[in-house]
Amino acid sequence: MHSLEKIGIKIIGIFEETLTMQPIRTAQSVVYFEEDGYEALRQLWEHKNYASVFLLMDEHTHQYCLAPFMAALAWDKPIELIELPSGEQNKQLFFCQSVWEQLSEQGADRKSLLINLGGGVITDMGGFIASCYKRGIDFVNVPTTLLSMVDASVGGKTGIDLGLLKNQIGVIAEPSLVIIDPRMLDTLDQRQWRSGLAEMLKHGLIMDADYWHQLKNIERFSDLVPLIHHSVALKAAVTKEDPTEQGKRKILNFGHTLGHAIESHFLEKDPEDCLLHGEAIAIGMIMEAYLSTVYTGLRLDEAEEIKATILSAYDSIDLPESILPHILELIQHDKKNSHGIVQFSLLNKIGTCQWNCPVEDGAIKNAIDFYRS
Repeated sequence: MHSLEKIGIKIIGIFEETLTMQPIRTAQSVVYFEEDGYEALRQLWEHKNYASVFLLMDEHTHQYCLAPFMAALAWDKPIELIELPSGEQNKQLFFCQSVWEQLSEQGADRKSLLINLGGGVITDMGGFIASCYKRGIDFVNVPTTLLSMVDASVGGKTGIDLGLLKNQIGVIAEPSLVIIDPRMLDTLDQRQWRSGLAEMLKHGLIMDADYWHQLKNIERFSDLVPLIHHSVALKAAVTKEDPTEQGKRKILNFGHTLGHAIESHFLEKDPEDCLLHGEAIAIGMIMEAYLSTVYTGLRLDEAEEIKATILSAYDSIDLPESILPHILELIQHDKKNSHGIVQFSLLNKIGTCQWNCPVEDGAIKNAIDFYRS
């Protein structure tokens, strides 16, 4: 029995103790943890003397996270609130335009600040909105989901979807700072926890085998909290070395070429019953582990280990044989592609990854079969 099978426990009051986690520097920003982050935001506000401050959120973070954020910030200066509907299906240009119009109507200028309080959709969209408004205003990310803490809010990738195609429009722009407050995670259900866990597992698979094995043996969701810092540090190290994704940063896309295609496929079928990002990436990692045995030397027993570990934590999704043509069509739009060639990031072994790996269509069919078997 894999330990990850046992993490489906009820989460109640697991963040009573304060953890000490040192700030992590990225290419052009700093990730702060807990009270250090709120103090850094207060100092930034005073130093920059912002003309106005806006806070972007969705209805869920409005309900569950706004009050704790404001209490922790303990700042009496005015903040204008902007709310968007939640969900990946709303990560579209139309909603960006709506926010730009609200910023303009409320007099936001180039000395304004946008605080993005939410999961990956809000931090991706908010960063893009801020980077484009008046050719760029400062923004701060306050991630409220595990996924956004360890992935979306760090590294400077911002953007929106183009129809069903994931993250096709965007820029690389670092926030002024990031605040990670694990107490926000107490609002999440188990499905959201698992979504974030996928990116943490990916960090271990691509660059830290010991971390992978540590995560494999996690027995409680609360045990993941101290590991958030390590995941952020791993991602920050890669993005600092290659901020614009010309080379090594591409390893962070392991599981994402097929994972994004799977996510888009289910979003098209039924937006109200789509896969969460991490759920789709978990499927993609299993498939791309198989591709790694074909192209980059990953041992089959390691691919089987990856598959068994992931399937112990995630529900198996029915993928009919008829899905292949649509998946092949969708991966043609992957951002890593060059000169019409689909390029994957694949594992040499657990803990080591290489990028720019071309893959044939027949191998992708076999990778889907490997997941389905």
